Amino acid sequence: MSGPVGGNQAMTTTSGQLKAQIGPSILNADLSSLANECHRLLGCGADYLHLDVMDGHFVPNLTFGHPMVASLRRSVPVALFDMHMMVSEPLKWVQAMSDAGANQYTFHYEACGDDDQQVFDCIRRVREANMRVGLGIKPNTPVDKLFPFIEELDLVLVMTVEPGFGGQKFMTDMMTKVETLRQRYRQLDIEVDGGVSLDTVGQCADAGANWIVSGTGIINAPNPQQVIRQMRDVVNEAIERSQLDR
Repeated sequence: MSGPVGGNQAMTTTSGQLKAQIGPSILNADLSSLANECHRLLGCGADYLHLDVMDGHFVPNLTFGHPMVASLRRSVPVALFDMHMMVSEPLKWVQAMSDAGANQYTFHYEACGDDDQQVFDCIRRVREANMRVGLGIKPNTPVDKLFPFIEELDLVLVMTVEPGFGGQKFMTDMMTKVETLRQRYRQLDIEVDGGVSLDTVGQCADAGANWIVSGTGIINAPNPQQVIRQMRDVVNEAIERSQLDR
């Protein structure tokens, strides 16, 4: 694997402060020229690339698997690949995604059937495969379902739309989950995904999210570089304000 992040270190500055990370969701890009699109987005300042893996079971849509990730890694050797695993059997794909070049493996709590042991088993497997580990929840899942696992995670993902399709409206009420997590876990990387644009990133940042996934909000923008820069500034400014308020 290659990329700007190794091991299980949180995305912080040298002072230990959380850092904004802006990741375009490449599923919204031109899939006929995906490697070129990835290079374009990285050239625009993207901190990482968010890859949505859907199996047609956990969510009704179907995207791609580890062979495509391996092919993309050969063309894009230096980038953090953040795998959003919207799959019904997250354990099944851990090693294959690691071998393909993934850096971070975020699976869904709901895919484990409300079985905490399955969640812990998947976390352990991801660690053993030398990837950062993330755990996500859908909008209808209470945030406290994440609490037993936080100490074992690098990142939590709060979905701000129902997973499976792009272009949905941002769910403002999901920000209470982000706020709860940030109040309890000051140094945790918190990612939001779904309907995030320049119009909504401020809400995410003020609630405490520092990893921002944006699909159409970045990729369809006339100037993606400017959007990424503005999003990063908004998040970093919110982080600075939170540090002053402590």
